[in-house]
Amino acid sequence: MIASVSGEVIDIALDHAVIECAGVGYRVQTTPPTLASLTRGAPARLLTTMVVREDSMTLYGFTDPDSRELFALLQTVTGVGPRLALATLAVLEPDRLRRALADSDAKALTAVPGIGKRVAERLVVELRDKAGVSEGSGAAVGAPVTGPGGQVAEALVGLGFTENAAQQAVADVVAENPGGDSSALLRAALNRLGPRR
Repeated sequence: MIASVSGEVIDIALDHAVIECAGVGYRVQTTPPTLASLTRGAPARLLTTMVVREDSMTLYGFTDPDSRELFALLQTVTGVGPRLALATLAVLEPDRLRRALADSDAKALTAVPGIGKRVAERLVVELRDKAGVSEGSGAAVGAPVTGPGGQVAEALVGLGFTENAAQQAVADVVAENPGGDSSALLRAALNRLGPRR
């Protein structure tokens, strides 16, 4: 397993770069934003994932661990292979992808060439809880609500509301009724959110 490559960039193409390591040039498939960060003749280091197939061994390169983790996670969904996973990361940055999954935003996912409505919905259903914005991505809108409000937000998410919508509604009702108990806060948040869409 090749976990990273480090060396001089000897070639940059539309979908890959060649990085020379100890006299061997490794062809690494990567995204346009990553390719844009490389300079021919300059040193570079990419984290990699090696995908072995019956007829090929392909290296996929990433500038950060979060992108590599999402690349692997996306491939756990039926119908998503390494090329589609890489295309997803080319269109959606890791924070934006996590947010789209957490918010059940299938429309954002269909912006990726090769992802139709059905695959987008499958991605949301299977990865919503695994790729949440709360896992160190820094993409959450506002700070998480704690105390009784945090329990109410969890209950709202359990009822099918998105995490961001639940957090915002609870933050609003807590601001209006700081001493309210959980049941009062839940009723007020449900009234604010209306029926689940």
